[in-house]
Amino acid sequence: MRRGRGGGADTTDAQPLFCQAVTVSGVLSRIEDCIPALRRYAAALLRNREDADDLVHDCLVRALDKLHTRRDDADVRPWLFAIMHNLFISQLRRSKVRPSGEQLSEAHEIIGTRPEQESGLQWRDLIRALNQLPVEQRTVILLVSVEDLSYAQTAQVLGIPIGTVMSRLARGRERLRQMTQEGDSRPVLRRVK
Repeated sequence: MRRGRGGGADTTDAQPLFCQAVTVSGVLSRIEDCIPALRRYAAALLRNREDADDLVHDCLVRALDKLHTRRDDADVRPWLFAIMHNLFISQLRRSKVRPSGEQLSEAHEIIGTRPEQESGLQWRDLIRALNQLPVEQRTVILLVSVEDLSYAQTAQVLGIPIGTVMSRLARGRERLRQMTQEGDSRPVLRRVK
């Protein structure tokens, strides 16, 4: 603090510190609000709850570590998804193989739906089809359709042009449509005499 003319303390330096504390606490609360979406996205990427929780933890640690580098006017949600995506890609590169965790199941997602067998089977088929998509298409579909990010935010998160986002989304949706309309590729039972 600086001393004023009369020897008293000048409070002009204390005010920016207070503003910074309020700004940081606001950012921390917005980060906390994003945790369920980060967990959902991580579970869909890794197909394993424990690994997903580890990825979310690593993402949050990295975000808190890099909080001072973030622009104040930038949206927190795409920033967190970008951190998570980069950590996921780093893990993929380190392992050099596609992750082989458990497949997503209905238990990981929507709770409180009406118990209808047909919709349950359709949901199962959709999850299976989503798990069969290439990682590039699956990440775009999850970010745009499930996490409700805009194309621009998705492009920012993945570090790719918007046109690539649109292309991957269109190809992924078309592939999902084909896989879910075709149904299972089980052989038709024949009557044997």
